[in-house]
Amino acid sequence: MKFVLGVDAGGTSTRALAVAADGTVLGAGRAGGANPNSHPPAEAAANLAAAIRAATGVPGRASACVIGMAGTAKLTDPAVAALFERTWSDLGLDRVVVLTDAEVAFAAATDAPDGTVLIAGTGSIAGRIRKRRMVATEGGYGWLLGDEGSGFWLGREAVRATLAALGRDGDLGPLATAVLAEAGVDATDRKYAWRRLITVANAEPPVRLARFAPLVAVDDPAAADIVERAADLLVATALATREPGEDTPVVLVGSVLGDGTRVGERVRAKLAGLEVRTSSDGVLGAAWLAAVEAFGEAAARRPG
Repeated sequence: MKFVLGVDAGGTSTRALAVAADGTVLGAGRAGGANPNSHPPAEAAANLAAAIRAATGVPGRASACVIGMAGTAKLTDPAVAALFERTWSDLGLDRVVVLTDAEVAFAAATDAPDGTVLIAGTGSIAGRIRKRRMVATEGGYGWLLGDEGSGFWLGREAVRATLAALGRDGDLGPLATAVLAEAGVDATDRKYAWRRLITVANAEPPVRLARFAPLVAVDDPAAADIVERAADLLVATALATREPGEDTPVVLVGSVLGDGTRVGERVRAKLAGLEVRTSSDGVLGAAWLAAVEAFGEAAARRPG
């Protein structure tokens, strides 16, 4: 039986699908994270192999395998690259294409070969997609240098707004109250609360500020201002990757941009007039790209 493999190798988990030429899903596997930047490379490779083995309980060899991986930059290390090459060989995989998680996320949402992918989770980045490959990026510099509009950025702005509210007279609004509760800070003594919130925020790794991001969903003018600024920044990041007058899809990816989120709603409103789609399952994009790789555009069928 002819089949292909699609793999979504993230930082938290790895999922694999074995898919027939007609799009039928033949097997699925799941394992721990396989991002070699956030896990020791040997552990990442082992988790990737475990997910693939769980998915391939079908006779024959995969005609192609596409792996969407967070942390592909790590494969520029010759030792890490050799480790993963041995993993492909041990699995009997002859035709492996490693792509970024952004590329498979774009393919999961649209058949179009060209467009824009905008990702906003803990961090943020936008990419220009051409022939299903990312050829240019905007943002993605990490929490210290950028990640505007991301979960980290939203959380930081929520804490900053709370500190500003604590420094003024007047009642604390719903956002400040929620931030203090999340931080475990008693607001009875405002001067103490101001100092204590600074201490709590600085006691953790900076990226942990993302835990305050969901709090901007409260009904509060300060929260609405943060949401609006985040949406403006994310839209600007996405548009910076597009050519004037470009008529291609924009695919939104990540927890900040999900359907029903306040930031996602504002981003969609600001991109009115463009075709905007949401990607929720990168492994389907990886499997479809593997089918295109093996069977060609005309023969490939999206998994279902």
